[in-house]
Formats: sequence, C-alpha cells, structure tokens
Amino acid sequence: MATIKPFRALRPVPEKAERVSSAPYDVMHAGEVRRTIYENPLSFLRITRTEAEFADNESPDPSMVFERSRGNLQRFIEQGILFTESAPSLYVYRLVDDDHVQTGVVGCCSLDEYESGLIKKHEKTRPDKVRDRTEHLLAVRAQTGLILLAFRGTDAIRELLESAVKTEPIYDFQCDGDVRHTFWRIESTGTWVEAFADVPSLYIADGHHRVESADLARKQLNEARSIEDESNYVLAGVFPAEDLRILAYNRVVTSLNGLSEGDFLAQVSESFFVSELGEPEPQVVGEIAMYLGRRWYNLRSAVNYVRAPDPVDALDVSVLHNFILSPILGIQDERTDERLRFIGGKESANTIKKLVDQGHAKVGFSLFPTSMESMLVVSDRDEIMPPKSTWFDPKLKDGILIHLI
Repeated sequence: MATIKPFRALRPVPEKAERVSSAPYDVMHAGEVRRTIYENPLSFLRITRTEAEFADNESPDPSMVFERSRGNLQRFIEQGILFTESAPSLYVYRLVDDDHVQTGVVGCCSLDEYESGLIKKHEKTRPDKVRDRTEHLLAVRAQTGLILLAFRGTDAIRELLESAVKTEPIYDFQCDGDVRHTFWRIESTGTWVEAFADVPSLYIADGHHRVESADLARKQLNEARSIEDESNYVLAGVFPAEDLRILAYNRVVTSLNGLSEGDFLAQVSESFFVSELGEPEPQVVGEIAMYLGRRWYNLRSAVNYVRAPDPVDALDVSVLHNFILSPILGIQDERTDERLRFIGGKESANTIKKLVDQGHAKVGFSLFPTSMESMLVVSDRDEIMPPKSTWFDPKLKDGILIHLI
C-alpha cells in the first residue's frame, strides 16, 4: 500500500505564482539561471540556484550560498510573496502541452516506504549531487521541488482526479513553450488517502537525487523527533504511469578515444548495420541515430543473442553503452566521465548537430525514448538503468508547492 499525506504547503499568492514558478534546479545551465534571475527577481531559482546571484569573479563557499538561499526564502515569506496554508491539504496538478495531458496528485510520501522498497527506483545517484541538495535542504529547512512518482492507475483515483478538475483552480498559468500548469486544492483528503492505500507500489520517474537527499537530511536531523515529523516524508507529484510522456535522453562525446572518424566508424560497423542515409531521430526501438562528420547514420544491432537479453541490457541506452561507449570510446562510468554530455528534450537532436558542427563534440547519439513499461519492469526487478535513460516531459514546476520540515 502507498502512503500519501496531506501537508501545509508554503505557496505563492495567486497573482505572483507564474513569476515565482521555475524549472527544476537541475535542468538549466548557469547562464540561463543567471539571466532568468536578472530578468525576474521573483523567480524561485533565487532559492534553488542561489549561486547565480554571486558575481562571476566571486567563489563563495557552499555554506555562504546555502545561507543566502535560506535568507532569500525568508524574505519571500516576509514580503508576502509566499504564505503557509492554514490546514493540511492535497493538490491536483495538471500539465497540458498541445495534445499531451497529465493529471496527478501532489502530497507527501513516506521515506520509510522509500527505504523499504515500496517506492521503487531505477537509477543510481551521485554522492556529490546528493550531498549538495542535502545541505541545501537542511539550510532552508524545506523541500523546494517535487519528485515525480508514477503508479499504475486505478479507477478510483482516476474518478477522484476527474472530479477535482471540475472545480475552481488555485493557479492556472501558461509558460515554458506554452505548457499550461493548473492546480486545485483538496481539503477533504480522506477518500484520497484511502484510494492510494490500494496502490501497491510507487515508482520514481524523476528526482532520484531529491528523494535520496530528503532521506539523508532526515537522518541528520534530531533522531528524537517524532515518527510523524514532516522530515519523514518527501514532497512528490504522483501521476498515473500511463499519462506520463518520456522523450529521448541523448548523448554527445567530446573525443573519439584517439581514433580517426574512419577507424571509429569501422569499429562501430563490427556490431551494427550502418546506414549512411540516416535520420536525426530513430523511428523504432532498437535503432540509434549517430551524428559524425556532419552526417547522420542509422545503426541497427547486428548482435545475435543466444537468449533474450535482460530487460536492462535490452534498453537502447544499454546497447549504446555496451557496444560503443564502453568498448570503443573507453567510457566506463557514464555518471562521471567528463567526455560525455547528456542532452534531453524535444530539440536534443538539433542540439547534437550544433555541438558537433561547432567542434564542441566529436560524435552524438540520438535514441528512441525508453518506454514507461520498460521503466516499470526494471524497477519491479530491483535493477538499475544506465544514467539518464529517461527524460520526462513536460517538467513539473518548482516554487509552487513547498514542504517545510
């Protein structure tokens, strides 16, 4: 059974919600963050990416950055930009992007269930990123963004969602390439809590570092705190798996490991059928588009398996790693190798071409999106996908619903 707990949200006053809302802390590069904060002083990036407020010639200690984050959050509260809800509530959150619609619930989920495996993961975390977010969380004493959880939808929850969106929303705004974000407050939460008790498992779709940081933070807080303390829960947007959209999470590599383009292509051809009339985006599972020397190639595996591969090994991201990145380019750990860069989102194939053409990378790989069912199967088997196997789109907003601990 899955726990979903109402909470007293810290949230923006309605007239300022759109300006306060921001992209998740880890999807914007430093230049974009700095420009956004300059153009919009109400952006929640002033709390989640406070390092951008320091001058280029400054090298602030992390403790200084986190202290300013805490101060900025407090000023947002004192200035009436944010207020604390009068009573614990759940929230319904709908995102609409053209013909894509996803509707879910925002509430708090149990970190005990995360530790016990009822909240399932599919990705390893980087200790440095977990440490950074843990220190930020402890400084501001708040979970400032949503993790994205998926579940296999039920009729009961679907009916509750459909009923909730017929009422008056508390926020309704459009941004980020015309993505519409709408929120409803649910004050009578008992039926919702009971409905989620029938859900056997939740799955981390996006936010492995956030949930791991929340778990580490609670362990560093006073162990004498009660079991019902807010630090024992993590803020999440919980959506039916069938409603979520996964886009490709692509790769570029800055060197060919000492090989010429011709030698590299010859080695790739030992494991793949290579077509020189390639398209930037693969059309089917099992196809990889490669950009090399200002030309797109399409790759199809030429490996004959004796038996069906493990679900992780069958993923296109695993095929790319096992037959190109590791044996040819010498990239053993995708999480830490500085020659490898990950590129997600709708325009990632165009970004690959631009980076290679401008000399910032030597080769790029465009992949067919990992399926939701593959993610669920891997998670159910307690296995781990390669890093950055899924790019969920559209992204949930930071700064709209905040969980104080």
